[in-house]
Amino acid sequence: MNSPRTTLYRDKQNAKLMGVCSGIADYTGVNVFWIRLGFLGLTFMTGGSTIPFYFIAGILLNKKPPHLYSEPAEQRYWQGVRQNPKRTAREIRARMKDIDRRLADVETFYVSSNPRLNAEIERLR
Repeated sequence: MNSPRTTLYRDKQNAKLMGVCSGIADYTGVNVFWIRLGFLGLTFMTGGSTIPFYFIAGILLNKKPPHLYSEPAEQRYWQGVRQNPKRTAREIRARMKDIDRRLADVETFYVSSNPRLNAEIERLR
C-alpha cells in the first residue's frame, strides 16, 4: 500500500527524541540541524511552552513508513511538491510539452525520410 507522500510523519530513523524535528526536516527539505536549532531557540524564547506541543505532535503524528521514497531524487521531488505545488505542476507541464515537441520532431523526421510510412499514415487519416 502506498503512503501519502505529502503527509507530515515522525522520522524515527533520524530521530534524537521522538522524531518530530527530523520529520519536519524531511517534510520541508530543510536540514534537520536547522530545524532542531530553531526549535531550541523557540523553546528558550517562549520559556519552554513549546515542549508540550512537541510531545503532542510526537503522539499524534504517524511514524514515517520505512520505504516512503525509492531514491533520493524522489524524496527531493516530493519535498518540492510540498513546498510549492503550483511550481511543480508548471514544471511537469513544461516537461510534457517538451517531450511532446520532441516526439513530434522525431515523427516528422522519420515519416519524411520514409515515403512508404508516410503513405500508410495518410491512408489511415
